[in-house]
Amino acid sequence: MLDQHDCGIWLVRPDSEALALVLQQRLGGAIYRPWLIKDEQPVAQKQQFAEAYRRHPQWIVIAASGIAVRFLDGLPQDKHSDPAVVVLDEAGRFAVSLLAGHEGGANRLAYRVANVTGAMPIVTTATEALKPLVVGIGCRKGASVEQITAAVKLALSERQLNEVREMATIDLKADEPGLLAFCEQNDLPLRVLASSAVAARPWVTKASDWVQQIVGLPGVCEPCALIANPRGKLIVPKTALNGVAVAVVEDMGWHV
Repeated sequence: MLDQHDCGIWLVRPDSEALALVLQQRLGGAIYRPWLIKDEQPVAQKQQFAEAYRRHPQWIVIAASGIAVRFLDGLPQDKHSDPAVVVLDEAGRFAVSLLAGHEGGANRLAYRVANVTGAMPIVTTATEALKPLVVGIGCRKGASVEQITAAVKLALSERQLNEVREMATIDLKADEPGLLAFCEQNDLPLRVLASSAVAARPWVTKASDWVQQIVGLPGVCEPCALIANPRGKLIVPKTALNGVAVAVVEDMGWHV
């Protein structure tokens, strides 16, 4: 949970109020409503943002990316000290890590925003973009970090954890301590998908009666990995170990 000093949530228009309140409720932060100042025009709002820019180490700007870029004009100085900036469109579809992705934590903030809103996290830093693997995971309640580590390593086989771009699971498993600890220990973002989204795309090599009974889905790890990496190929179907199920999808890349 971020406090008001950690993160600023900048609304360009009052239409974003409901979205901002959801973010504040789940993530914390201070909401800025620049239109409440009388007679302010867009140029003046840009000046307001410039004055507030250094108040927080992280920003969520709910606006078009073009607006955010214009607001930032002349403000960034150094990647080691600039605040992180994530841009979220007003429909809550895309959470873009725009500035200070690594050093400022914008990449991770983009995932946190995406997990709250159902948006797609957009990370363009080369370190993440060049990692080809997405690991889908499902687990029994209370699975330990050791159990999760063993299952992931089994599924990866000779592939390495440093090839993994993100972990993906359903909302019912978003707060599993073992899974969160695994992601923290291995510096991996966790992509959380709505169960309804997974239900709409039930790609599984073999449905599980147990998973269907417990969570109402034919499978978790395979569809999560495929949804998170839509141009990928399932290279490791569901592999289960000690109550943890893992699937691996490899991004096939862009080709002419």
